[in-house]
Amino acid sequence: MPSIKAFLFDLDGVIVDTAIYHYQAWKRLANELGFDISEEFNERLKGVSRTESLEIILAHGGLVLSDEKKTELATQKNGWYLELVSRMTSDDILPGVATFFSQVRKAGLLTALGSVSKNAPMILERIGMTNAFDAIIDGTKISKGKPDPEVFTKGADELEVSPAECVVFEDAVAGVEAGKRAGMFVVGLGSSDVLTQADLVASSLENLTVEDVLTKASN
Repeated sequence: MPSIKAFLFDLDGVIVDTAIYHYQAWKRLANELGFDISEEFNERLKGVSRTESLEIILAHGGLVLSDEKKTELATQKNGWYLELVSRMTSDDILPGVATFFSQVRKAGLLTALGSVSKNAPMILERIGMTNAFDAIIDGTKISKGKPDPEVFTKGADELEVSPAECVVFEDAVAGVEAGKRAGMFVVGLGSSDVLTQADLVASSLENLTVEDVLTKASN
């Protein structure tokens, strides 16, 4: 088995938790359209692109709209979301992330961000982590959202490593599937009951060490 050379990270739920902001914006949109969405329903939107999320929500509300109207709604939701995340700071980085990234650098590993969000660069800038990544793949660089593996295969390409030399860190079912379809070792951050396809599961980066991950990925 090739040695691991790179770690690829999702953003939401791994580095920061912006899920609450997405939920608040989507809920506001649903309410204005005349229905509601629950936090449980919002789990279905994790790791899914904005366009696909809107389709899921409209289907939930029983609405069929024109492409023009859908574009308008997606833009409106994103505006509300940006208002919320623009207030983020380094205090919003999840526990354990800074320590884990320090270990990553000491181990000489390459890093990439693999996020379907087009807002990822702005969020990284707000939390002061832009320079933590050797490559940043976001929604502006891909044509297919997760569970398609494109976001991770492009990350490997930019880092000039093979998929077999990569470890993916994901908190969403769609993201875990994307990592597996890319041919990478996948660490799921969350519940083992939910992230059943992951090769290794931990509750967060706070409960992992780089050595643990490399050992598991090399076996």
